Amino acid sequence: MAASTLLRLLSPSAPNLHDPSPRIYPSLLASPTRRRRFLAARCSSSSPLLPPSSPLEFPLLPFQPAEVLIPSECKTLHLYEARYLALLEEALYKRQNSLVHFVLDPVLSSSSKDSFAVRYGCLVRIESVQKMDFGALVSIRGVCRVNIKNLLQMEPYLRGDVSPMMDKSSDDIDLGLRVSKLRESMCNLHSLQMKLRVPEDEPLQTNIKSSLLWSEKDIFEEYDEKFIPGLPERISFAAYQSVSGMSDEELLTLQKYKIKAMDSTDTLERLNSGIEYVEHNIGMIAARLAIQNI
Repeated sequence: MAASTLLRLLSPSAPNLHDPSPRIYPSLLASPTRRRRFLAARCSSSSPLLPPSSPLEFPLLPFQPAEVLIPSECKTLHLYEARYLALLEEALYKRQNSLVHFVLDPVLSSSSKDSFAVRYGCLVRIESVQKMDFGALVSIRGVCRVNIKNLLQMEPYLRGDVSPMMDKSSDDIDLGLRVSKLRESMCNLHSLQMKLRVPEDEPLQTNIKSSLLWSEKDIFEEYDEKFIPGLPERISFAAYQSVSGMSDEELLTLQKYKIKAMDSTDTLERLNSGIEYVEHNIGMIAARLAIQNI
């Protein structure tokens, strides 16, 4: 079966900008007779992380390298193959509406065996499920970066032990100021986007506003607290969201920012980078508004 038939991503902000398929590596999941090696890859950083927490077991959903998902980000999946509907059932009824989204990166090797690096794991929360005649539409929200410690199951879908990955602790006096600055910039970007003429099916709430509202929540009763980053870290990720009408080149730039954000364990660095990115998008949307009003 072709990879594009296993899982399809629906992009609510820019559905026609690029073809997101394929999503899953069928060679990994479809053939239990082939032997494979996996390399658990943490987000690279030279800075020490907080003491590791005890891992928890979750179903794992693999994506291609171009499909990194970050904390606070929301996207919709169309799941319809039996194995992924079974994964969904486990996530809903046994894992408190949670699963892990991760990138499965092929690794060049002199060995005849296929090798893959497990990168950019993100624990996600299932926010809604819409049953369809053929499968289900599943809305997920990124919660926390995770390290995949061990693969416990290969068939019919992946399952593994994961532990949370947090930024290094910081008492920098500029942290609160930069959080406030980024929040202000994100609100300004949202306001500008709402002035654009967009297709009728465009959501009234922009991606960046949705991520900001989630990041600013005071209570996360539905989550395991050890998987909840602090407010500055949550806000720092919320900056990296798509905006209306992005070109392929702009989406590629966004992807690079998201990878950099996942690699970093420095909240202040990510906040500053996020301010830079949001301010760039404000200029881009302002220019489109000027053209629109001619």
